[in-house]
Amino acid sequence: MLGQAVERKHIDQLLAISGPDAIRDSRLLAQKEGIFTGITAGATFTGALMIAEQAEPGSNILCMLPDTGERYLTTPLFEGIGTQMNAEEMENSRVYANLSV
Repeated sequence: MLGQAVERKHIDQLLAISGPDAIRDSRLLAQKEGIFTGITAGATFTGALMIAEQAEPGSNILCMLPDTGERYLTTPLFEGIGTQMNAEEMENSRVYANLSV
């Protein structure tokens, strides 16, 4: 598939994304937007942000994140993140559980 994309000139630009940047932005998506992605999707988002910095004002940028973070629970993506809820998180879960929709 990649070979065909190259042959057909479907690739305009390749961006090198570092592992730490991909992890940072994957965590950012989870923290700020509630989007639970993996490391590759974090790298995709990093690339989209890089493109956005160079894009003309008013440009539309599509960034597809077809990954989920569940398979990364034992990887550096979640290193240093506790598995137990703290008191504030526990209280928030109780509040949200009691909200009526």
